[in-house]
Amino acid sequence: MATDAKQQPRTPGWSFSTGERGRNRVRVFTHPKTGTLFLEFSERGGTQTGGRARPKVVRMALGHRDRERAKAQAEAVSAELRVNERPTPTHITLEALFDNYLREVTPDKGASKQRHDRRCAELFMRAFGAAREARTLSRREWDRFIRERRSGVLRPNGVKEKRAVGDRVVGYDLQWLLAVLNWATMAGDGTGGVLLERNPLKGLEVPEESSPKRPRLTAAEYQALTTVAPAISMQFALALALAHETGHRIGAIRQLRWSDVSFERKAITWRAVTDKMHFEHTTPLTDVAITALEGACDRFTRERTRQGIIGDAWVFPSPEDPAVPCSRHLVRDWWERAEAAAQLEPTARRGWHSLRRQFATEMKHTPLKDLCALGGWKAPQTILKCYQQADEDTMRQALEQRITFKQVGRS
Repeated sequence: MATDAKQQPRTPGWSFSTGERGRNRVRVFTHPKTGTLFLEFSERGGTQTGGRARPKVVRMALGHRDRERAKAQAEAVSAELRVNERPTPTHITLEALFDNYLREVTPDKGASKQRHDRRCAELFMRAFGAAREARTLSRREWDRFIRERRSGVLRPNGVKEKRAVGDRVVGYDLQWLLAVLNWATMAGDGTGGVLLERNPLKGLEVPEESSPKRPRLTAAEYQALTTVAPAISMQFALALALAHETGHRIGAIRQLRWSDVSFERKAITWRAVTDKMHFEHTTPLTDVAITALEGACDRFTRERTRQGIIGDAWVFPSPEDPAVPCSRHLVRDWWERAEAAAQLEPTARRGWHSLRRQFATEMKHTPLKDLCALGGWKAPQTILKCYQQADEDTMRQALEQRITFKQVGRS
Protein backbone atom coordinates (compact mmCIF):
# COMPACT_ATOMS: atom_id res chain seq x y z
CA MET A 1 0.00 0.00 0.00
CA ALA A 2 1.46 3.34 -1.06
CA THR A 3 2.13 5.97 1.54
CA ASP A 4 2.17 9.73 1.05
CA ALA A 5 5.54 11.39 1.02
CA LYS A 6 6.29 13.35 4.17
CA GLN A 7 5.98 17.09 3.55
CA GLN A 8 8.98 19.15 4.48
CA PRO A 9 8.28 22.38 6.43
CA ARG A 10 8.61 25.50 4.22
CA THR A 11 11.48 27.74 5.14
CA PRO A 12 10.17 31.30 5.34
CA GLY A 13 11.89 33.71 3.00
CA TRP A 14 13.01 37.26 3.59
CA SER A 15 10.38 39.99 4.01
CA PHE A 16 10.12 43.62 5.03
CA SER A 17 6.99 45.62 6.02
CA THR A 18 6.36 49.33 6.46
CA GLY A 19 3.34 51.54 7.18
CA GLU A 20 0.29 51.11 9.44
CA ARG A 21 -1.79 47.96 9.29
CA GLY A 22 -5.20 48.67 7.78
CA ARG A 23 -4.06 52.00 6.32
CA ASN A 24 -0.88 52.07 4.22
CA ARG A 25 0.82 48.79 5.05
CA VAL A 26 3.25 47.62 2.32
CA ARG A 27 5.30 44.39 2.33
CA VAL A 28 8.18 43.20 0.14
CA PHE A 29 9.26 39.56 0.22
CA THR A 30 11.19 36.94 -1.67
CA HIS A 31 9.49 34.11 -3.48
CA PRO A 32 10.31 30.90 -1.55
CA LYS A 33 11.32 28.98 -4.70
CA THR A 34 12.70 31.51 -7.16
CA GLY A 35 13.96 34.17 -4.75
CA THR A 36 12.28 36.86 -6.86
CA LEU A 37 11.26 39.99 -4.94
CA PHE A 38 7.55 40.90 -4.77
CA LEU A 39 5.75 43.96 -3.42
CA GLU A 40 2.30 43.59 -1.84
CA PHE A 41 -0.31 46.02 -0.39
CA SER A 42 -4.09 46.30 0.08
CA GLU A 43 -6.16 48.67 -2.00
CA ARG A 44 -9.43 50.04 -0.60
CA GLY A 45 -12.77 49.82 -2.38
CA GLY A 46 -12.51 46.12 -3.16
CA THR A 47 -15.30 43.59 -3.53
CA GLN A 48 -18.34 43.35 -1.24
CA THR A 49 -18.59 40.28 0.99
CA GLY A 50 -21.46 39.88 3.44
CA GLY A 51 -22.25 43.60 3.23
CA ARG A 52 -18.63 44.57 3.94
CA ALA A 53 -15.96 45.85 1.58
CA ARG A 54 -13.08 43.36 1.28
CA PRO A 55 -9.78 45.09 0.47
CA LYS A 56 -8.26 44.19 -2.88
CA VAL A 57 -4.76 42.75 -2.50
CA VAL A 58 -2.28 44.04 -5.09
CA ARG A 59 0.88 41.96 -5.64
CA MET A 60 3.59 42.73 -8.21
CA ALA A 61 7.03 41.38 -9.11
CA LEU A 62 9.78 43.98 -8.72
CA GLY A 63 12.01 42.46 -11.40
CA HIS A 64 15.21 42.55 -9.36
CA ARG A 65 16.79 40.94 -6.27
CA ASP A 66 18.16 44.03 -4.54
CA ARG A 67 16.66 44.00 -1.04
CA GLU A 68 17.70 47.57 -0.12
CA ARG A 69 16.17 48.84 -3.29
CA ALA A 70 13.00 46.84 -2.50
CA LYS A 71 12.79 48.47 0.96
CA ALA A 72 13.02 51.93 -0.60
CA GLN A 73 10.27 51.05 -3.08
CA ALA A 74 8.01 49.76 -0.27
CA GLU A 75 8.46 52.94 1.75
CA ALA A 76 7.73 55.07 -1.32
CA VAL A 77 4.48 53.18 -2.04
CA SER A 78 3.48 53.39 1.62
CA ALA A 79 4.01 57.17 1.64
CA GLU A 80 1.96 57.53 -1.55
CA LEU A 81 -0.89 55.49 -0.09
CA ARG A 82 -0.90 57.69 3.01
CA VAL A 83 -1.05 60.90 0.95
CA ASN A 84 -3.77 59.67 -1.40
CA GLU A 85 -5.94 57.78 1.08
CA ARG A 86 -9.49 58.98 1.62
CA PRO A 87 -10.54 59.54 5.24
CA THR A 88 -12.37 56.67 6.86
CA PRO A 89 -16.09 57.52 6.58
CA THR A 90 -17.58 58.81 9.80
CA HIS A 91 -21.30 58.91 10.51
CA ILE A 92 -22.66 62.17 11.86
CA THR A 93 -24.43 62.23 15.20
CA LEU A 94 -27.63 64.12 15.89
CA GLU A 95 -25.74 66.54 18.10
CA ALA A 96 -23.25 67.37 15.33
CA LEU A 97 -25.96 67.52 12.67
CA PHE A 98 -28.18 69.87 14.66
CA ASP A 99 -25.20 72.02 15.58
CA ASN A 100 -24.36 72.45 11.87
CA TYR A 101 -27.96 73.28 11.00
CA LEU A 102 -28.39 75.79 13.84
CA ARG A 103 -25.19 77.57 12.81
CA GLU A 104 -25.72 77.58 9.05
CA VAL A 105 -29.47 77.65 8.40
CA THR A 106 -31.29 78.91 11.49
CA PRO A 107 -29.77 82.44 11.55
CA ASP A 108 -31.54 83.25 8.26
CA LYS A 109 -34.97 82.59 9.81
CA GLY A 110 -37.24 84.87 11.80
CA ALA A 111 -37.03 85.11 15.58
CA SER A 112 -39.92 82.72 16.29
CA LYS A 113 -38.59 80.14 13.81
CA GLN A 114 -35.16 80.34 15.40
CA ARG A 115 -36.65 79.61 18.80
CA HIS A 116 -38.54 76.65 17.36
CA ASP A 117 -35.35 75.30 15.74
CA ARG A 118 -33.45 75.40 19.01
CA ARG A 119 -36.35 73.90 20.93
CA CYS A 120 -36.69 71.03 18.44
CA ALA A 121 -32.95 70.30 18.45
CA GLU A 122 -32.97 69.93 22.23
CA LEU A 123 -36.18 67.89 22.14
CA PHE A 124 -34.98 65.37 19.55
CA MET A 125 -31.57 64.94 21.20
CA ARG A 126 -33.32 64.17 24.46
CA ALA A 127 -35.73 61.79 22.72
CA PHE A 128 -33.18 59.86 20.62
CA GLY A 129 -29.85 60.62 22.28
CA ALA A 130 -27.33 63.29 21.29
CA ALA A 131 -24.74 60.64 20.31
CA ARG A 132 -27.22 58.75 18.11
CA GLU A 133 -26.08 58.46 14.49
CA ALA A 134 -28.60 60.21 12.27
CA ARG A 135 -28.48 57.42 9.66
CA THR A 136 -29.80 54.87 12.20
CA LEU A 137 -33.14 56.58 12.83
CA SER A 138 -36.09 54.42 11.86
CA ARG A 139 -39.86 54.03 12.02
CA ARG A 140 -39.56 52.82 15.61
CA GLU A 141 -38.10 56.12 16.82
CA TRP A 142 -40.59 58.06 14.69
CA ASP A 143 -43.61 56.28 16.23
CA ARG A 144 -42.20 56.50 19.76
CA PHE A 145 -41.69 60.25 19.43
CA ILE A 146 -45.30 60.68 18.27
CA ARG A 147 -46.65 58.68 21.23
CA GLU A 148 -44.56 60.43 23.85
CA ARG A 149 -45.08 63.91 22.39
CA ARG A 150 -48.84 63.43 22.14
CA SER A 151 -49.12 62.24 25.74
CA GLY A 152 -46.92 65.01 27.13
CA VAL A 153 -44.28 62.61 28.46
CA LEU A 154 -41.87 64.32 26.08
CA ARG A 155 -42.11 68.10 26.23
CA PRO A 156 -39.83 71.10 25.73
CA ASN A 157 -37.63 72.34 28.54
CA GLY A 158 -39.50 74.88 30.61
CA VAL A 159 -42.84 73.07 30.28
CA LYS A 160 -43.06 71.43 33.67
CA GLU A 161 -46.65 70.26 33.64
CA LYS A 162 -47.44 67.12 31.66
CA ARG A 163 -50.12 67.89 29.11
CA ALA A 164 -51.25 66.26 25.88
CA VAL A 165 -50.70 68.07 22.58
CA GLY A 166 -52.46 67.71 19.24
CA ASP A 167 -51.19 66.36 15.95
CA ARG A 168 -50.65 69.89 14.68
CA VAL A 169 -47.88 70.46 17.25
CA VAL A 170 -46.39 66.98 16.79
CA GLY A 171 -46.39 67.34 13.03
CA TYR A 172 -44.73 70.76 13.24
CA ASP A 173 -41.82 69.26 15.20
CA LEU A 174 -41.44 66.27 12.88
CA GLN A 175 -41.48 68.47 9.80
CA TRP A 176 -38.50 70.29 11.27
CA LEU A 177 -36.63 67.01 11.72
CA LEU A 178 -37.37 65.99 8.12
CA ALA A 179 -36.16 69.38 6.89
CA VAL A 180 -32.87 68.98 8.76
CA LEU A 181 -32.31 65.45 7.43
CA ASN A 182 -33.10 66.55 3.87
CA TRP A 183 -30.69 69.46 4.23
CA ALA A 184 -27.97 67.07 5.44
CA THR A 185 -28.26 65.00 2.23
CA MET A 186 -27.17 68.07 0.25
CA ALA A 187 -24.76 69.74 2.69
CA GLY A 188 -21.09 68.96 2.01
CA ASP A 189 -18.92 67.35 4.68
CA GLY A 190 -15.69 69.02 3.51
CA THR A 191 -14.21 65.85 1.99
CA GLY A 192 -16.24 65.63 -1.20
CA GLY A 193 -19.15 63.83 0.41
CA VAL A 194 -22.33 64.89 2.21
CA LEU A 195 -23.28 64.91 5.88
CA LEU A 196 -25.89 62.20 5.31
CA GLU A 197 -26.15 59.79 2.39
CA ARG A 198 -29.93 59.57 2.61
CA ASN A 199 -32.83 60.65 4.77
CA PRO A 200 -33.65 57.55 6.86
CA LEU A 201 -37.15 58.86 7.66
CA LYS A 202 -38.13 59.88 4.13
CA GLY A 203 -41.68 58.86 3.23
CA LEU A 204 -43.01 58.50 6.78
CA GLU A 205 -46.38 60.13 7.30
CA VAL A 206 -46.48 63.31 9.38
CA PRO A 207 -49.48 63.43 11.75
CA GLU A 208 -52.17 65.92 10.80
CA GLU A 209 -55.35 67.03 12.50
CA SER A 210 -58.34 65.34 10.90
CA SER A 211 -60.48 68.48 11.18
CA PRO A 212 -58.20 71.45 11.85
CA LYS A 213 -59.87 74.65 13.03
CA ARG A 214 -59.28 77.41 10.49
CA PRO A 215 -61.97 80.03 11.12
CA ARG A 216 -62.35 82.93 8.71
CA LEU A 217 -63.66 86.33 9.63
CA THR A 218 -67.17 86.98 8.36
CA ALA A 219 -68.25 90.27 6.81
CA ALA A 220 -70.35 91.06 9.88
CA GLU A 221 -67.45 90.39 12.24
CA TYR A 222 -65.13 92.56 10.17
CA GLN A 223 -67.66 95.40 10.23
CA ALA A 224 -67.92 95.09 14.01
CA LEU A 225 -64.15 95.30 14.38
CA THR A 226 -63.83 98.35 12.10
CA THR A 227 -66.44 100.13 14.19
CA VAL A 228 -64.41 99.82 17.40
CA ALA A 229 -60.95 100.02 15.77
CA PRO A 230 -60.32 103.80 16.12
CA ALA A 231 -61.03 103.59 19.84
CA ILE A 232 -58.41 100.86 20.21
CA SER A 233 -55.73 102.60 18.14
CA MET A 234 -55.53 104.43 14.84
CA GLN A 235 -52.63 102.14 13.97
CA PHE A 236 -54.87 99.15 14.63
CA ALA A 237 -57.51 100.59 12.33
CA LEU A 238 -54.92 100.91 9.55
CA ALA A 239 -53.54 97.41 10.12
CA LEU A 240 -57.07 95.97 10.07
CA ALA A 241 -57.83 97.70 6.77
CA LEU A 242 -54.58 96.52 5.15
CA ALA A 243 -55.07 92.94 6.33
CA HIS A 244 -58.58 92.94 4.88
CA GLU A 245 -57.69 94.65 1.59
CA THR A 246 -54.38 92.86 0.84
CA GLY A 247 -54.87 89.43 2.45
CA HIS A 248 -51.31 89.50 3.79
CA ARG A 249 -49.91 88.20 7.06
CA ILE A 250 -49.85 90.63 9.97
CA GLY A 251 -46.12 89.95 10.38
CA ALA A 252 -45.46 91.47 6.96
CA ILE A 253 -47.95 94.30 7.48
CA ARG A 254 -46.51 95.52 10.79
CA GLN A 255 -43.02 95.70 9.23
CA LEU A 256 -43.98 97.89 6.29
CA ARG A 257 -41.99 101.06 5.59
CA TRP A 258 -43.41 104.11 3.89
CA SER A 259 -40.90 103.56 1.09
CA ASP A 260 -42.74 100.30 0.32
CA VAL A 261 -45.90 102.24 -0.53
CA SER A 262 -46.32 103.89 -3.94
CA PHE A 263 -49.28 106.26 -3.94
CA GLU A 264 -48.68 107.10 -7.61
CA ARG A 265 -48.83 103.49 -8.77
CA LYS A 266 -51.35 102.48 -6.10
CA ALA A 267 -49.11 99.55 -5.22
CA ILE A 268 -47.21 98.15 -2.28
CA THR A 269 -44.00 96.13 -2.16
CA TRP A 270 -43.66 93.29 0.30
CA ARG A 271 -40.01 92.73 1.15
CA ALA A 272 -38.54 89.24 1.26
CA VAL A 273 -36.88 89.95 4.61
CA THR A 274 -40.27 90.48 6.27
CA ASP A 275 -42.16 87.76 4.42
CA LYS A 276 -42.56 84.34 5.99
CA MET A 277 -41.78 82.62 2.68
CA HIS A 278 -38.98 85.10 1.80
CA PHE A 279 -41.03 86.04 -1.26
CA GLU A 280 -40.57 89.62 -2.43
CA HIS A 281 -43.47 90.81 -4.55
CA THR A 282 -45.51 93.89 -5.41
CA THR A 283 -49.30 94.00 -5.37
CA PRO A 284 -51.86 96.65 -6.40
CA LEU A 285 -53.80 98.49 -3.70
CA THR A 286 -57.54 99.05 -3.56
CA ASP A 287 -58.98 102.54 -3.14
CA VAL A 288 -59.95 101.63 0.43
CA ALA A 289 -56.35 100.73 1.26
CA ILE A 290 -55.00 103.89 -0.40
CA THR A 291 -57.43 106.08 1.54
CA ALA A 292 -56.45 104.42 4.82
CA LEU A 293 -52.74 104.85 4.07
CA GLU A 294 -53.13 108.48 3.03
CA GLY A 295 -54.94 109.26 6.25
CA ALA A 296 -52.21 107.53 8.25
CA CYS A 297 -49.53 109.40 6.35
CA ASP A 298 -51.17 112.71 7.24
CA ARG A 299 -51.60 111.79 10.90
CA PHE A 300 -48.32 110.06 11.71
CA THR A 301 -45.72 111.41 9.30
CA ARG A 302 -46.57 115.06 8.54
CA GLU A 303 -43.35 116.32 10.06
CA ARG A 304 -41.22 113.68 8.42
CA THR A 305 -42.80 114.41 5.07
CA ARG A 306 -41.76 118.06 5.37
CA GLN A 307 -38.23 116.95 6.22
CA GLY A 308 -38.11 114.59 3.24
CA ILE A 309 -37.22 111.42 5.16
CA ILE A 310 -40.56 109.62 5.03
CA GLY A 311 -38.99 106.72 3.12
CA ASP A 312 -37.08 105.61 6.20
CA ALA A 313 -40.08 105.62 8.54
CA TRP A 314 -42.04 102.61 9.69
CA VAL A 315 -45.74 102.60 8.86
CA PHE A 316 -46.33 101.05 12.28
CA PRO A 317 -43.57 102.40 14.56
CA SER A 318 -43.19 101.06 18.07
CA PRO A 319 -44.68 103.39 20.73
CA GLU A 320 -41.53 102.90 22.83
CA ASP A 321 -38.98 103.30 20.05
CA PRO A 322 -39.99 104.76 16.65
CA ALA A 323 -36.76 103.39 15.18
CA VAL A 324 -38.25 99.85 15.21
CA PRO A 325 -41.63 98.49 14.10
CA CYS A 326 -44.33 97.64 16.61
CA SER A 327 -44.05 94.15 18.08
CA ARG A 328 -46.16 91.11 17.34
CA HIS A 329 -47.28 91.22 20.97
CA LEU A 330 -48.75 94.69 20.49
CA VAL A 331 -50.73 93.77 17.37
CA ARG A 332 -52.04 90.67 19.15
CA ASP A 333 -53.09 92.88 22.08
CA TRP A 334 -54.90 95.21 19.68
CA TRP A 335 -56.82 92.27 18.22
CA GLU A 336 -57.86 90.84 21.58
CA ARG A 337 -59.02 94.22 22.85
CA ALA A 338 -61.01 94.82 19.65
CA GLU A 339 -62.71 91.42 19.86
CA ALA A 340 -63.79 92.19 23.41
CA ALA A 341 -64.97 95.71 22.51
CA ALA A 342 -66.93 94.39 19.50
CA GLN A 343 -68.42 91.65 21.72
CA LEU A 344 -67.47 88.91 19.29
CA GLU A 345 -68.00 85.37 20.52
CA PRO A 346 -64.58 83.88 21.43
CA THR A 347 -63.36 81.51 18.70
CA ALA A 348 -60.13 79.55 18.86
CA ARG A 349 -57.53 80.43 16.21
CA ARG A 350 -59.50 83.30 14.76
CA GLY A 351 -56.94 86.08 15.17
CA TRP A 352 -55.34 88.06 12.36
CA HIS A 353 -55.02 85.02 10.12
CA SER A 354 -58.80 84.75 9.83
CA LEU A 355 -58.63 87.84 7.59
CA ARG A 356 -56.23 86.01 5.27
CA ARG A 357 -58.69 83.10 5.02
CA GLN A 358 -61.51 85.58 4.38
CA PHE A 359 -59.50 87.17 1.57
CA ALA A 360 -58.80 83.82 -0.10
CA THR A 361 -62.41 82.67 0.19
CA GLU A 362 -63.93 85.90 -1.11
CA MET A 363 -61.52 85.78 -4.09
CA LYS A 364 -62.54 82.29 -5.26
CA HIS A 365 -63.45 83.62 -8.68
CA THR A 366 -59.86 84.82 -9.23
CA PRO A 367 -57.48 82.56 -11.18
CA LEU A 368 -55.18 80.82 -8.71
CA LYS A 369 -52.06 82.23 -10.36
CA ASP A 370 -53.26 85.79 -9.77
CA LEU A 371 -54.55 85.00 -6.29
CA CYS A 372 -51.14 83.63 -5.31
CA ALA A 373 -49.51 86.85 -6.47
CA LEU A 374 -52.07 89.04 -4.70
CA GLY A 375 -51.83 87.33 -1.33
CA GLY A 376 -48.16 86.32 -1.37
CA TRP A 377 -48.69 82.56 -1.65
CA LYS A 378 -46.04 80.55 -3.47
CA ALA A 379 -48.18 77.48 -4.21
CA PRO A 380 -51.87 77.21 -5.20
CA GLN A 381 -52.13 74.00 -3.21
CA THR A 382 -51.67 75.97 0.01
CA ILE A 383 -54.65 78.17 -0.83
CA LEU A 384 -56.90 75.22 -1.60
CA LYS A 385 -55.83 73.20 1.44
CA CYS A 386 -55.57 75.82 4.18
CA TYR A 387 -57.28 79.06 3.17
CA GLN A 388 -60.22 78.83 0.79
CA GLN A 389 -63.39 77.47 2.38
CA ALA A 390 -66.70 76.30 1.05
CA ASP A 391 -69.61 78.67 1.69
CA GLU A 392 -73.31 78.49 0.95
CA ASP A 393 -73.47 81.64 -1.21
CA THR A 394 -70.81 80.36 -3.61
CA MET A 395 -72.44 76.93 -3.82
CA ARG A 396 -75.86 78.46 -4.60
CA GLN A 397 -74.33 80.67 -7.29
CA ALA A 398 -72.72 77.59 -8.84
CA LEU A 399 -76.05 75.76 -8.87
CA GLU A 400 -77.82 78.74 -10.47
CA GLN A 401 -75.18 78.93 -13.16
CA ARG A 402 -75.57 75.20 -13.80
CA ILE A 403 -79.34 75.54 -14.14
CA THR A 404 -78.95 78.48 -16.53
CA PHE A 405 -76.46 76.50 -18.61
CA LYS A 406 -78.92 73.57 -18.91
CA GLN A 407 -81.72 75.88 -20.00
CA VAL A 408 -79.54 77.44 -22.70
CA GLY A 409 -78.60 73.97 -23.90
CA ARG A 410 -82.26 72.87 -24.25
CA SER A 411 -83.18 75.96 -26.21
